[in-house]
Amino acid sequence: MTAISPLQFIHKKGLFGDHYKKNENDLLNITEVKNLTIVQIFKYQKSKINLDSIKFDGLELSLKSSTVSSNKETRILWSSPNTWLVVSSKENINKIIKQKCDNEDFAITDISHSRTTIQIKGSQAKEVLKKGCPINFNEFEKNKCAGSIFHGINIVVDCIENNPQTYNLIVLRSFGESFYHHITDASLEFGYVGV
Repeated sequence: MTAISPLQFIHKKGLFGDHYKKNENDLLNITEVKNLTIVQIFKYQKSKINLDSIKFDGLELSLKSSTVSSNKETRILWSSPNTWLVVSSKENINKIIKQKCDNEDFAITDISHSRTTIQIKGSQAKEVLKKGCPINFNEFEKNKCAGSIFHGINIVVDCIENNPQTYNLIVLRSFGESFYHHITDASLEFGYVGV
């Protein structure tokens, strides 16, 4: 069985918007991030397990609101109290999670195929996101995350890098096409490259 990415027939490559006579390196980059495993981990209220003893790919589960633990392949996003999203390009991350989290203490749900991830990168990325999202992006830095909305669509915003500004935007697969059109439309003013 071959997986079809949510934006396979929607995402267009090339130059769009106000790109005339601009250096391509100064334009925004918009791409669909594929082949990610996204796992939601919820710790049961009755659980007495010490979270300090649990690590995935060398990363701890953050207990601080809106923070991300990360390395090159894996990011663990604090989602809400006792809830995290593990986003990874590592092939065996599901196996690692199941080894560390037993069924008595945690509910583990692979939501990879029900999500679309779009990455926006460039010096104007914050300005694009400000057009439809109420987060204060002036204080939103690397390894911060938040659940929010963009033009009424629920999203998770994950700040990957400050320079250049890079954000992964995770949305329900069923809203992927609409969200993609909102983001690309908001980017036309600055010019963008579909990668």
